[in-house]
Amino acid sequence: MPFIELETNLPASRMPAGLEKRLCAATAAILDKPEDRVSVTLRPGMTLLMNGSTEPCVHLLISSIGVVGTAEQNRSHSSRFFEFLTKELVLDQDRIIIRFIPLEPWQIGKKGTVMTFL
Repeated sequence: MPFIELETNLPASRMPAGLEKRLCAATAAILDKPEDRVSVTLRPGMTLLMNGSTEPCVHLLISSIGVVGTAEQNRSHSSRFFEFLTKELVLDQDRIIIRFIPLEPWQIGKKGTVMTFL
């Protein structure tokens, strides 16, 4: 159950229509998870500073069970997410940063319990 949180200082008016759906589909493909299990949050219009600059930038947080826990996994994921984001948002790679957070099943609540018991 991947959670994708995209924070950007780009205004909502510069966010491509349908980005959340395309990011969901890309995430499912990149992480090899079912699309209906991916949760996407977009936060445009944030106040962000990256590399000493307030020029347009993106912070992408990817948290999931079992697929973001090693450098090898994340190197591959990173390459594919960067490809997606630079194309969709027309940003240079140095204006994007990705944080990978591995989760355990007991850290996600669903249907009145936690994923451990589902």
